[in-house]
Amino acid sequence: MSQIIRRIGASPRDRGSVSGANCPDIFELADGNFAVIGADVTNSLDPDLPADASRGGHERIVVITRETLLRAKADIPDL
Repeated sequence: MSQIIRRIGASPRDRGSVSGANCPDIFELADGNFAVIGADVTNSLDPDLPADASRGGHERIVVITRETLLRAKADIPDL
C-alpha cells in the first residue's frame, strides 16, 4: 500500500468543521493515486450505476461534498 504524501485541497477545519475531524478529505499518495475519505453509500448507489460502470467486490462508492472537491481542484495535477 502506498503512503499519503499530501492533502489535496483545504483541510476540514479550513472548510468550516468545528472539530476538524470526521469530514470528507482527499489525499495524494506516493504512487500517484488518490485516497478519498467520504461517506460509504455503496448500498444505496450501487443499483443506480450506469450500464457501462461497475465496481469490484473490494471497491466502495463514497460521497464527498461538492465543496471538498471544488476546493481541491487547484491542487490536482493536470497530468
